[in-house]
Order: sequence, then structure tokens, then C-alpha cells
Amino acid sequence: MVKRLAILALLGLTAFASASESGVLSGRAQRSLSAGKYVKAYNQLERALVATHRESDLLSEGRILIALAQIRTQSLNFDIADSLLAMVRKEALDVSTKTNLESAKIALLNAREKYGDAFKICQNANADSIDESDDISQASFYAECAIASAGTRHKKETKKYLDQTGDVTDTDGGFYAYTAAQVAAFEGKASADSLFRIAEAKSIQSNKPYITATILYKRSQLKGISDASKKDLKERCKNAFELMGLPKNAKRCGEK
Repeated sequence: MVKRLAILALLGLTAFASASESGVLSGRAQRSLSAGKYVKAYNQLERALVATHRESDLLSEGRILIALAQIRTQSLNFDIADSLLAMVRKEALDVSTKTNLESAKIALLNAREKYGDAFKICQNANADSIDESDDISQASFYAECAIASAGTRHKKETKKYLDQTGDVTDTDGGFYAYTAAQVAAFEGKASADSLFRIAEAKSIQSNKPYITATILYKRSQLKGISDASKKDLKERCKNAFELMGLPKNAKRCGEK
């Protein structure tokens, strides 16, 4: 379970398990995402969303809208991600999916570098509801809140959320290392690069190309990285994102 959690949480998308048409299509989308096929995954999720309308299943509709928004966030299409999250009917969600919705909102704000707004969501979240969610949902929520806290220089809360991330995932795994590396980068710690390297190795081992490329980009932004290493990291990052069909990510990697 710990190994599976580390991999799924690293992917950052809601897991689906259903024999319905929407569930089958969502499962295929997950496999496409794992292979770094973002355009194909998004198209499969759009078809799954249509299927939920035929099935009159508001819970599955909410899960798919969240997943679509997460892909848009990861592909740096923030306004579209925001509009997708606004379409989710929160009253139709179960406890874990409500936590996933909060995580998706926080992740979007973190990606926009609006850490103060993200931190407010973390602080105002219903702690009991988070505790009742499954481990994967909790891990994603705590990790995003650790990043939001680090971005707002709330050291006490950063430590709390990072510890909570470790409580529900594998502290020796890639997801925890990835979260800890981002926190260390905010805090200007020299350990950031070594943590990113651990997360990178775990991501490659688990075949998560998006996470690997993102780590390359984040490493290229660290202080103390030599110009030669920075150039190499950005080139690898750019090539990976281009092959995934994520032009905005590739462009960002190519920027000086």
C-alpha cells in the first residue's frame, strides 16, 4: 500500500475504480498520464465526462472535472483549470473527493505563486474531513499545504504539514522527497538538490515522465547550480515536455 500510495500521490490525480463507461475511460486516462501522453489522457477524460452525464453520476462528474483541472494546472493553463474547478458540485462529492477538490484548488494557487491564498484554504479546511479521507487524498492535501506554508514563510505550519505528509506516505519514497525538496528550496537549504535527485530517481523508476521533467525544471532554478548543469537540466526538461505535448511547460524550460 505504501509503495502504491507514493506512486499515485506523485501523479497527483484522483484515482478511479468503476466498471461504468466513465470509470473505464478514466482508468485509461490514468494509464495514458502515467505514460506522459497528456493530450490522449485529456481527450479520454473529456469522453468520460460526457459518459457521466449519460449515467447521471454527479460524484464521477466531480472527480473527472477535478482530474481535468489538475491536468490543466500541470500544463500551465491556469484559467481553464479554474473554470473547471468552479463547475464541480461540492454537495455531490464524498469525503475524499472533497479533499481532492481542496487540494486541486491549493495546487492551482501554488502554481500561480499565490501562496497566501493557498495557505488560507489550508488553514480554513475542515480537519476532521481531511482525517476521514483516504491516505492518497490526505497526502496530496498535506503536501500542497506544506508548499503553500513554505511559500508564505510560515515555518511552524510548514513543518506540521510536511510531518503530516510523512505520516500518510512513505518517507523514503519519491513523493515525500519531492515535497520536502520544494520546501527546502523555498527555505534556501542546500539539501534541496539532493532531495530533488532522490525524487527524480524514484520518478524515473516509477516511469512518471511529467514529474521527472518538472523536477529537472525545479532543479535548474536552484541557487548554486552551475551554468553548465543548469543548461543541461533545462534542455532535458524542454525535450521531455515537448514530447509529452506540453508546449507551455517546454517554453518555460527554455527560458533564460
